[in-house]
Amino acid sequence: MENPIIGRVWKFGDDIDTDVIIPGKYLRTKDMQVFAAHTMEGIDPEFARKVKPGDIIVAGTNFGCGSSREQAPLSLKYAGVACVIAKSFARIFFRNAINVGLPLMEADIECQEGDEVKVDLLKGEVIVPEKGTFKGNKLPDFLLDILTDGGLVAHRKKVQSEQK
Repeated sequence: MENPIIGRVWKFGDDIDTDVIIPGKYLRTKDMQVFAAHTMEGIDPEFARKVKPGDIIVAGTNFGCGSSREQAPLSLKYAGVACVIAKSFARIFFRNAINVGLPLMEADIECQEGDEVKVDLLKGEVIVPEKGTFKGNKLPDFLLDILTDGGLVAHRKKVQSEQK
């Protein structure tokens, strides 16, 4: 995990559910490139072609609601999304994102699509040029450790190797 994360904003509204993030018809595969190619297809069919590595999603409340599929944060991660900022997240999506190593921050920020923002996960803040610094919820250290290690599986492997 890089910190800070600097990227271009894609804006979405409230209640972006996991069926919109990765439609169910693509869940029969384990190919991450298929997930990436269809991410956000339910709300913006062109998103996967337009998103660039390092881009950031900014959304409203209840991002990731719906089914508990871990493919939703995986599709965002493999499409190149570096971070998701939302006013609030569905609990299961939040934990799935941490588990797969997709950085998140709960924050209410003012920005426009296309703005370049700077997300400092360690400070729990987002800097939006010409609009200021917005405080978000800083993740607890143990979740930051999981993100830094690349997700829960990589984190557990690291911890186990250190214990030997």
